[in-house]
Amino acid sequence: MIALQNLNATNTKLEDAQQKISTGLAVSSAKDNASVYAIAQGQRSDLGGLKAVTDSLNRASSIADVSLAAGESVSDLLNQLREKVVGAMDSSIDTTSRNALNSDFKAILGQISHVVENATFNGSNIIDGSLPNAIQFIANADADSSITLSVRTIALGGPIITISAASDISTSSGASALLSKLDTSIDNLNANLGALGSQAKQIEGHLSFVSKLQDSITGGIGNLVDADMAKESSRLQALQVQQQLGTQALSIANQSPQQILSLFK
Repeated sequence: MIALQNLNATNTKLEDAQQKISTGLAVSSAKDNASVYAIAQGQRSDLGGLKAVTDSLNRASSIADVSLAAGESVSDLLNQLREKVVGAMDSSIDTTSRNALNSDFKAILGQISHVVENATFNGSNIIDGSLPNAIQFIANADADSSITLSVRTIALGGPIITISAASDISTSSGASALLSKLDTSIDNLNANLGALGSQAKQIEGHLSFVSKLQDSITGGIGNLVDADMAKESSRLQALQVQQQLGTQALSIANQSPQQILSLFK
């Protein structure tokens, strides 16, 4: 009976070692260690929340990047417009040249409108004036903190770019009147691009922090529940040998009554 009890105990330990090696976890359920399991599950919950935060911030970063790319393109196009306006201010050019300049000017205005209208990511366009309010993105696992991405209207005829889509430079005086508005529009746009760039940088920085926080929590969970694979492997081999020896001991113990009976022959 003692040999059988020892063999059963060895088998139980062997099953425990095999489970730890197969799962890679020293604590895989509440019965292994209730308090550690509860702590680990709480951390896993936070980790899931941080995954949602990462997804939200990635959307914010993508929207900001698309908007910045569009804004920079518009800034370049405004510089081209200024070149056309200054050229049209020359009263000595002939009608054909002036018409060509005006045609190029109109084409660039159309290109600006096209860029602004298509600066959309995930259904959000923060530079065409379609959104009334800033967009909020979750910043922590409890969703009680947020990062804001402001909306800006850089469409033609708006508060930033004051020149309208109907503007033209068909006359020298018209071009001269347009130059100051164009210079103001360029200054306004560059200032807003700087502010948008700062918000994009903030989002990028917080995204990096969340990534490091996820790594730290993952490491902490591992410290709590992960099995020492080298130790468990050695333990498994030792228990397998112990199991074999226990089986032999039980076999020897079972033979003892037969030896006693032989004395009565």
